[in-house]
Amino acid sequence: MDEKDNYQLQINDIHLSFGGIKALHGVSTGVKKGEIFSIIGPNGAGKTCLLNCINRFYQPDQGHIIFENQDITHLKPHRIAALGIARTFQNVELFGHMNVLDNIKLGAHVHLKSGSISGGIYYGKTRAEEMALRKEIEERIVDLLEIEPIRKHVVHSLPYGLQKRVEMARALAMRPKVLLLDEPATGMNLEETEDIARFILDINEEWGITIILIEHDMGVVMDISNRICVLDFGIKIAEGKPAEIRHNEKVIKAYLGEEDITYSRLGA
Repeated sequence: MDEKDNYQLQINDIHLSFGGIKALHGVSTGVKKGEIFSIIGPNGAGKTCLLNCINRFYQPDQGHIIFENQDITHLKPHRIAALGIARTFQNVELFGHMNVLDNIKLGAHVHLKSGSISGGIYYGKTRAEEMALRKEIEERIVDLLEIEPIRKHVVHSLPYGLQKRVEMARALAMRPKVLLLDEPATGMNLEETEDIARFILDINEEWGITIILIEHDMGVVMDISNRICVLDFGIKIAEGKPAEIRHNEKVIKAYLGEEDITYSRLGA
């Protein structure tokens, strides 16, 4: 059996440019169902650009993205979300004037069946659908991410670390098969980072959700990843298990500038 047959998500020869700037140069990789797959690389390596191609914030110049044997390269972002690909962002993208629960519920809009008229009346099936959604969020997502005490707080009043957790909760409300996490631990202290790593493992192991992770904390990456893809200036320079990546000379050179320097930044 071809290795590609095991991939839930395939990225085939993706090119992306902005004017004369080439952001991605023929990147090809694949993510297996149920794994935590990390994408790392120095600043400007093209990591977020690759996520943006997967969920179609960007249209690749060339190449194909295949999700569960369906070519999604040219689908609209909302169609990709409906298929089961959700994400969080490098910078928090929440509705600051709304409370936590309302922000989370917005993530489930792709699954709601009620129309605008029945939604305005808020009766019968519409109300039942809303209550079922609220129960799912409060009993599963809020509990998993330990945000019960803040569920009615207005988002802009929360510290940054909790806002990142709420954004992850909103993505989970989409009932994803694949969750794209763009630097979920950025700006957090050690305790918050450890909590985020634990939540990612719980989402993956207890819910069976495939995780594609971008993260600069190499300790987190090396501890929780099944496999790692390394980008440098938009080119894939390595891919493999954490132990292989930790000792890869190309990776060490990309991060530290020379091959014989100590590589503690790679989680050694």
